[in-house]
Amino acid sequence: MSSTVGGGGSAEPSGVKKTSKRPKYSKFTQQELPACKPILTPRWVILTFLVAGVVFIPLGVICLFASQGVVEIVYRYDTDCVPPSSRNNMVAYIQGEGDKICNRTITVTKPMKHPVYVYYQLENFYQNHRRYVKSRNDAQLRSPSEERDVKTCAPEDNVGGEPIVPCGLVAWSLFNDTYSFSRNSQQLAVNKKGISWKSDRENKFGKNVFPKNFQTGAPIGGGTLNISKPLSEQEDLIVWMRTAALPTFRKLYGKIETDLHAGDTITVLLQNNYNTYSFNGQKKLVLSTTSWLGGRNDFLGIAYLTVGSICLFLAVTFAVLYLVKPRQLGDPSYLSWNRSAGGLQ
Repeated sequence: MSSTVGGGGSAEPSGVKKTSKRPKYSKFTQQELPACKPILTPRWVILTFLVAGVVFIPLGVICLFASQGVVEIVYRYDTDCVPPSSRNNMVAYIQGEGDKICNRTITVTKPMKHPVYVYYQLENFYQNHRRYVKSRNDAQLRSPSEERDVKTCAPEDNVGGEPIVPCGLVAWSLFNDTYSFSRNSQQLAVNKKGISWKSDRENKFGKNVFPKNFQTGAPIGGGTLNISKPLSEQEDLIVWMRTAALPTFRKLYGKIETDLHAGDTITVLLQNNYNTYSFNGQKKLVLSTTSWLGGRNDFLGIAYLTVGSICLFLAVTFAVLYLVKPRQLGDPSYLSWNRSAGGLQ
């Protein structure tokens, strides 16, 4: 005779498979893979800092020499290109009618091998402002089927119900100062081909997207575009649309593919159109060569020298401490529970 004793429940049916939350066994999930567990002995620490210092300091010197080898001419013209009689109200001058042509001369102090890159530099211009950056539509720049999608471009979205192409504040504020150069009464050609990123021309700006209703409203923000050329060929716009992260930035205007010699006097014919006076901005013309590191920038060299010097200092400091007051590796007397209130037991 059989009976069920107690209230502990009934037995599980034999056809039900018991589930388990135990993970599938593997050496990876159970952390049983071979592992490297280096012991940072004083000698290894000193050697590591010493090698880092010996490597970084020469690299810093090389980077600084490369940066110092870049020849750069920076000329600020926003105030000089305003007539003295109008300097009390420069905003009214720049917004007024008439050509704002300005002649200036620049003296080359050191030889400049071609290509000589021409940049415009703006200061106190916040292209990273959230409202400004969001006022664009990248899909519209790529495809003509998206030209009416201007909901993110306000306030420069449409004119009389017709969409603006390219729309948005970024395109509307396109830089429109122009420069032409001559030396000894001979024109120096400025090549404006290939000044933008190839990936931008091929992927971000459409070959069959043409400007429409651009800068036809009021007020005019900046430069105009050639309505017969697709956006992928309008490289000034492509360069401008790659917004800068900092309020002081440079953008490539073109390349002079002729050597400039020390003592050359370059005459610059400036068209001073862009309004930086409303926000106390500055405009500068920059002529610069490049090195294998790019343009002039001392930061990388200084960073290498700083880190290398710190590593070398730490290596020397630790070496002195190790020699003056050595201690045995793994000495159990240094464990906290082996120490008394008055010192080591």
